[in-house]
Order: sequence, then C-alpha cells, then structure tokens
Amino acid sequence: MTGIRLTAPAPGWAIDADVVVVGSGVAGLTTALRCAAAGLDTVVVTKARLDDGSTRWAQGGIAAALGEGDTPEQHLDDTLVAGAGLCDEEAVRTLVTEGPDAVRRLITTGATFDTTDSGDIALTREGGHHRRRIAHAGGDATGAEISRALVEAVRSAALHTIENALVLDLLTDAEGRTAGVSLHVMGEGQHDGVGAVRAPSVVLATGGMGQVFSATTNPSVSTGDGVALALRAGAEVSDLEFVQFHPTVLFLGADSEGQQPLVSEAVRGEGAHLVDATGTRFMLGQHELAELAPRDIVAKAITRQMHEHGTEHMYLDARHFGAQMWEQRFPTILAACRAHGIDPVTEPIPVAPAAHYASGGIRTDLRGRTTVPGLYACGEVACTGVHGANRLASNSLLEGLVFAERIAADIAETRPPRTVPAESTGDEPVALLAPETRTAIQRIMTRGAGVLRSAASLAAADEELEALHRSAAADVDAADPKDAVPGVDAWEVTNLLLVSRVLVAAAREREETRGCHWREDRPDRDDAHWRRHLVVRIAADRTPVVHRTETAAFPPVRPAD
Repeated sequence: MTGIRLTAPAPGWAIDADVVVVGSGVAGLTTALRCAAAGLDTVVVTKARLDDGSTRWAQGGIAAALGEGDTPEQHLDDTLVAGAGLCDEEAVRTLVTEGPDAVRRLITTGATFDTTDSGDIALTREGGHHRRRIAHAGGDATGAEISRALVEAVRSAALHTIENALVLDLLTDAEGRTAGVSLHVMGEGQHDGVGAVRAPSVVLATGGMGQVFSATTNPSVSTGDGVALALRAGAEVSDLEFVQFHPTVLFLGADSEGQQPLVSEAVRGEGAHLVDATGTRFMLGQHELAELAPRDIVAKAITRQMHEHGTEHMYLDARHFGAQMWEQRFPTILAACRAHGIDPVTEPIPVAPAAHYASGGIRTDLRGRTTVPGLYACGEVACTGVHGANRLASNSLLEGLVFAERIAADIAETRPPRTVPAESTGDEPVALLAPETRTAIQRIMTRGAGVLRSAASLAAADEELEALHRSAAADVDAADPKDAVPGVDAWEVTNLLLVSRVLVAAAREREETRGCHWREDRPDRDDAHWRRHLVVRIAADRTPVVHRTETAAFPPVRPAD
C-alpha cells in the first residue's frame, strides 16, 4: 500500500457484500451476473446510470471465430500481428479459444445480433482482420444492444446496484488485503454522500481514460478513475503509453473538445475508402490490407497526409454504398453525420484521429487478479497482455466478456472471508485540483502525448503536469490554503492528473516507435531493447516509478504465482 488516498469525508454509511463490481459495461455486468449466479452477494457500483458506460458506444461489434472456415488460431495470428510484438500469447490464446462460447452465452443472456437470410450470425471485417469475424447488432449499434441485454439481466436478477456513484479509494484490512471501496453517491436515493461497500473482492471495470485528451470517442465519465484508484492502492499498471487513437472520428473542427462521434471501422470493412481532398486513395500501397490495416498504421497514415497537405482532416468516402445500405447497416453513424450537417450518402465524411482506447492499464494475470490481493481488474481498465502495443479492432468487448467470466470463476472458487477495513489514520490525503484544471491537463496531453510524440514534447508535458502537481501539494501546506473542495469534479480532475503523469512517464521511457506509441524522434521499432513491458507504480512520495521487464513476458502478479 502507498498510504495515499483522495481527500474526502469519512464514509457516513456502509453496506456489506461478498463482491463489489465497479463499472457497468460488458466487463462489469458480466462479472456481476456470473458472481450472483454462483451465490455471491454482489453489489454493482456505477458512475452514472447502468447503461452510461463505454460499451453502449461500441459500434463495430465483437470479434470471435464464429464464421465458416475461421478458427481461433487465425484470430490469434491477427491479434499478435496487431499487438506489434508485445501481446502475451497465452492471454491471446485464452481470449480466442474461449471467445466463441462466451459470445454464445451472451446471446443466451439476451443479446440479439444481426443475422443473414439463412439465420446465421452476420459477420463483417474490420482493420487487421483477415476474415469476416465481427458480429454486430442493429447495424452499427452493437454496444447499445449488449448493454441493453446485460442491464435487463441485472435488473431481472434483482442485483443490488448503486448508480451515480464515483468510487474513491480501496479499503484494506490490517493485513493489506482488499476489504471494499469508499465511494460518493451523487443525488438522492437509498444512499447519499460518501460511504463504503465492504467486500473482500473488488472488481474494477471502470473503462478507459480518454478524457485525459481534448478530443476523444470516450464518454465524459472516462476519467481514469479505476487506474488512479489502483495506483493509490499500490497496484502496478503496464503499457499505459499505448493509447490507441481511432483513425476515423468525425471531424467537428480543430477546437472541438470532449466526446466526438466515432465513424466505425466497420464502414471501411464494408468498402469505404480513405481519400484526400482530391479524392485520391492514400492507403493503397502502404499496407497489404489498405484501409483495413491495423489502426495504428491507418492513424499514422492519416496524420502524415494531414501534415503533408497542411490540412486538419482527411475524408472517408462511402458514397457508393447508396442510401439504403447507409440506412440499414449504419443508421447510428448516418444520423450522427447528418446531425452535424454532413450527408455521407452524397459527400465524403471529414475524419481525423482522436483518443479512443487504452491498450494498457492495471496489470493482471489470466484470472484478472492484480498485484493487490483481492483486487481484480477487467475490460479497458485492465492490462491482461491481450492487446500488446495496439488493440485489434473489436477485441475489446470480447476481452471484457471472457475475462469477466474468469474473474467470477476465481472469486466463486476462492470465496475469501469478509474482513473489517483498517483505520486510515496514517494515510496521506492527495491534494485536490480545482475542477477548471481539467481543460489544462487535456491540452497538455493532446499537445505533448497525442498521436505524435517526441522527447521534447513529452518532456514539456511532464514538466507542465508536475508543475500542476507541485502547485496543488504546496497549497495544502500553505498558511492560507486554497485547495479545491472535495467533490466529484475535483476528484475526477485529480484522477486525470495522476494517470496523465504515469502515461507520460512511460511514454518518455519508451524510446522507440511501436504500435500506437509513435515517437517522431525514434521512428523505428527496436525489438532488441524495447520488446519489453513498462511496469509503473506510484511511490510513497507520489512519483511514478517505471520498471522495464527483462523479457516480453509479464512477471507474475504475485511471487507465489
């Protein structure tokens, strides 16, 4: 344990459970349903409403070897190539072999996927896949359908849910083992204000941290809360420098900030072309899969074209689809484009890369266990080793599904006893940042640690972030402190600063270009020195400590493993 926690009032209420799951996307709700089915008293905590996480925004679909002629081995090969030498092969093999049955169980839970005329699951292609293996629902509303089915299942099972609740910190017992979480519930209800859910097993399924950047496809709730909590609790994170920028995000203007509309990779999977202002396709000859190359390659190609042409975006041309295909296959994207004055039936769509997915996160083993006993992580917040340096399209929903089932099985098997959280009198509260600091952090990260990075840009970002950190810390010690009042906005921005500092520390350390980590000053991939993972923890003095592994394999999460 680091002895570091957020500045917050003491819990004014508490409930007891066997498991608390934080997050309500595919990872969190699948874990909760499986734990409850095993007879475990399970509580779901979510930051907004049950269906407000990142899962509902997933357009493309869920990847699994479900089609005729496809095999888990082929899915594995595509995943390893996309991961640029840093995937854990055992983790990937687990994903692709257990994935098809996990999808079938999801269908049994109530999710309905699009089908062909013969009744088979309709499959499409996305970047990096050599076969059609992406199952989708509602054309381009896969995430919304999966979220709907899981939320209905959770409500039917009458699980205890706490909505509109921001998790604050991990509670531990006298032995340093997980004993629950503290959280703040916003608004009126059965619980209100700061409280605690006491449980010997905590599953973090809090999603991503895209809000550290100015423009992202992530919803506003994706502020890295799970990663920040884990770091304060003493857990290790890995591969945080590998932030995937989705190549085709609807360009709304250079000054647009916050969540931006995604134009799914499935649009390219169905035959859309990336073109410049003259209509010239620029992916031809750059990769054997052209527009369907892995995302890091496409994002880099678009960025290069933007620099060469002196423009702020490129175009995605799918006019040849015709109105009927747009309306039936991509109704969500069509509506989003038209809402912003663009009709993809008659004109190319302006697109540019934006922050999309964190390939790294809290380091886990194949049972979702972290380096803190009793603390698990699942979904985008976790680093299982599946994604390596660049996530393969539509593997994210599958990872959440497969590893959620594994976590629930592990908790059901071990059934740790409930313990009493230890007093936190010796902990050092973290100085909170003023809510308006959020925009400053996002602009620092976009400028210094975005799609294009260099030693100079990362050093500047590091210096600016550390200045914010020092300023907040100094204010706490001042005779007349002006530190921010504890509250959701202050807690969120404080979490954003912590994960930003760790991301930049890792990105500065990795002096090569690999996957979605693109160093202009180190343009080549260097397997001899950098086919390694960077593992980061927070020291007691609150500085990031970066460790490079000796091989491409992860060390065990615990010495006994």
